[in-house]
Amino acid sequence: MSARISVVFLTRSLEAGGAEVQLVSLATALPRDQFAVTVLCFYEIGPLLDTLREAGIPVVSLQKSGRWDIPRFFARLVKELRVLRPDVVHTFLGPPNILATLSKFFLPSMRVVWGVRASNMDLSQYDFTWRLGFAFERLLSSRADLIVANSSAGRDHVRQNGFADSRLTVVPNGIDTENFDVAPQYRDEIRREWGVADDECLIGIAARLDPMKDHENFLQAAALLAGDTPRVRFVCIGGDGLADRDTLRRLANKLGIGDQVIWAGYRKDMAAVLSALDIHTSASAYGEGFSNAVAESMAAGVPNVVTDVGDSAFIVGTTGDVVPARDPIRLADAWRALLSLDDSQRRPRSAACKARIAGNFSRARMVERMAQLYRDHVRLDGN
Repeated sequence: MSARISVVFLTRSLEAGGAEVQLVSLATALPRDQFAVTVLCFYEIGPLLDTLREAGIPVVSLQKSGRWDIPRFFARLVKELRVLRPDVVHTFLGPPNILATLSKFFLPSMRVVWGVRASNMDLSQYDFTWRLGFAFERLLSSRADLIVANSSAGRDHVRQNGFADSRLTVVPNGIDTENFDVAPQYRDEIRREWGVADDECLIGIAARLDPMKDHENFLQAAALLAGDTPRVRFVCIGGDGLADRDTLRRLANKLGIGDQVIWAGYRKDMAAVLSALDIHTSASAYGEGFSNAVAESMAAGVPNVVTDVGDSAFIVGTTGDVVPARDPIRLADAWRALLSLDDSQRRPRSAACKARIAGNFSRARMVERMAQLYRDHVRLDGN
């Protein structure tokens, strides 16, 4: 093939969620001599917008005016796709998956690649549109040319819920490990910013405030650990979501750890921020697919304690500890075990974390795999 393959990424926004971060990572790393990339977003918002523009990736906002702006918005989407005439549309999450597939009725030669980013979602925690959307995805899944899950747990979840099995494959997320190699030099700077002393242990959770991330579990475990462990602090890193920040703050105060918890909010400098931690935790109760925060913190040499949700146990392998979901006692016990290690035990653990991500979940590996899938599907179409 001499001509470049035209790939359009379709996403709701460019907020700094796990799916959006991976979209940007893939879009900016695909070989420019082989792929022409454009990003379409429902809403022209989000801190990742500048990253794409700085990389020279065209970004087109479809200017969706609200949740129920559907017919006119869909017409704008089809019009834009007719102009771009992509070989492949790669969508991220439910609504983009659905809309791109419906667009295929107007552009039948276009290949549609779905992105599945979660696993066993508890849809009862969200409004009815989530359940309706998942039902539409199940109905339309046979119309997708390829369904790419970023985790084995996500693939198994949609398979069990009736998605077209023949379309399913797994491509784990990819981490830009070079970005995390230099981050530890900023460790002291970040800790000073947060008022964390050199001799204090800092345990963090990097996740948007959402019921699936189970910050309540994290805070309950933090209270248990703080009750018998001196010189320990906790930090919650991540932007607002469907869980209420003030409610979580009140819970921390009620548990008696309000002064020990730092609420860092959204951070763009995640490599530096994660390097400031002594332990990172994914406390998710459900829904996790491939946790970027787990892999990124490991790339920074930070050991993890994770709940056994999604592919988190697979990501950490033997470098971290795995506990049941919604069990703050076991979570606190795992933290204690890691804190009991001396420096001679921690250094090899840190090196093993970095090596596992570099060897198994690098961005280069993810990009190579996705590029080959795009090539394969365009060849199937005779281009």
